[in-house]
Amino acid sequence: YGLVKPLFRMEDLGGRTFGGPNRIAVRVGVRMELDDDATMAATFRVAAGEQVGFSLRWAAPDDPAPVACPPDEVAARLQDTVDAWRSWEGEHDVYEGPRRELVKLSARVLKGLTYRPTGAIVAAPTAGLPETEGGERNWDYRYAWVRDASLTVEALYIGTCSDEAGEFVSFMTSSAGGRVDEHLQIMYGIDGRHDLAERELDHLRGWRDSRPVRVGNGAWNQTQLDVYGELLDAIYLYREALGDLHPEIQRFVADLADVAGRRWNERDAGMWEMRGEHQHHLSSKMFCWVALDRAVQLAPKLGGYAKPDEWAAERDRLREAILERGWSEKRQAFAQAFDSDELDAAALLMPIVGFLPATDPRMRSTIEAIARDLTEDGLVLRYRNEEGVNADGLVGEEGTFVLCSFWLVSCLAQAGEIDRAAALFDQLVGYASDLGLLAEEVDTHNGELLGNYPQAFSHIGLIVAASHLDKARSARA
Repeated sequence: YGLVKPLFRMEDLGGRTFGGPNRIAVRVGVRMELDDDATMAATFRVAAGEQVGFSLRWAAPDDPAPVACPPDEVAARLQDTVDAWRSWEGEHDVYEGPRRELVKLSARVLKGLTYRPTGAIVAAPTAGLPETEGGERNWDYRYAWVRDASLTVEALYIGTCSDEAGEFVSFMTSSAGGRVDEHLQIMYGIDGRHDLAERELDHLRGWRDSRPVRVGNGAWNQTQLDVYGELLDAIYLYREALGDLHPEIQRFVADLADVAGRRWNERDAGMWEMRGEHQHHLSSKMFCWVALDRAVQLAPKLGGYAKPDEWAAERDRLREAILERGWSEKRQAFAQAFDSDELDAAALLMPIVGFLPATDPRMRSTIEAIARDLTEDGLVLRYRNEEGVNADGLVGEEGTFVLCSFWLVSCLAQAGEIDRAAALFDQLVGYASDLGLLAEEVDTHNGELLGNYPQAFSHIGLIVAASHLDKARSARA
């Protein structure tokens, strides 16, 4: 991150770095020079239609010395890459619903966030892009969250019927050591590493002076009980594609359900990774219900590890607890946590995961409460961050959350309010960049994208919302 100034050794058509934990080889189709400050530079002219090849190759210290692509092969390599992406898209071009090109683009983004060597799926390829300009909500998203990755493979299933699930399940099983103990880690490095300790890079000013710039992520060792349900939901969705499950994966799936059934009544940091006091987050309870529900349906594939009767009984007990303690009479809506009156956009997931239909009176009331009290210019906030109320342990505000706004689209579509859902969908995609990419949040005051970019969550929401709109229109036709 700029703290180590490497040494350069000049080589034919380029050079190689030495020093620090990384090694880089560079090759350029023009003459390079090395100045007294050990900086490589080149000055050259190109006319219209001319190209100069430039390539970098990275290697870890214990890898063989990196060898960069020859400059005269760069154009061919780029074309090979373009052809490979077009081939992948052609093989997975199955979506025929509304906003087809946007869905296809979002699927490409999600595929691009997959690390091929391990099957890990990152939340975003960037770090430190702020949720508020000049604020402290600047996070490193270059890791594989169980939640984000699970939702990614689900969105890819809708958009492309992709085959990433097998690699992802293998990555999760191996990263977790094949078993789920009392604390399934909620995120991993793309190579499966566990320790993602967060630190601040004080020597970097940050984007538009948004400090601190952080690498690593302090949420890595939080308790977030929703991850069991998100992971099992993805496995359930791909149950046919995964075929017969290896005994190790059978045990892994059963462990996920067992721990969800045992721990759902505990407090946690929630899916929004609150850095304040733990609560009985409704979203965590709901996804523990999802874990048990999907495990019951997966039981025929789990061999001797299956406990369908036990899981079904605990699922039904949990459902009653959610309906009783998750409802706020004051708000006439499902709340952020048990026995709370605060709203949380995560309640919009209840119809999406099949807990309650969007047409249920309680769900309709919740949808309207969120649309009325938890939005800015029609876009949804995750929660209200006020001192002492929904305090997430951080200073300052954040923008409206793109994923949560797409959840509202899905709920409105499922509730039969198709025109309203379509209008919000069109408003949301209007904030995309000129490349069609979405960040984590939107500043409704100026229309700027906020947070890391491109954000898997946002493109997941787009694909799922488009699918719900398509189904709603088909049902009305």
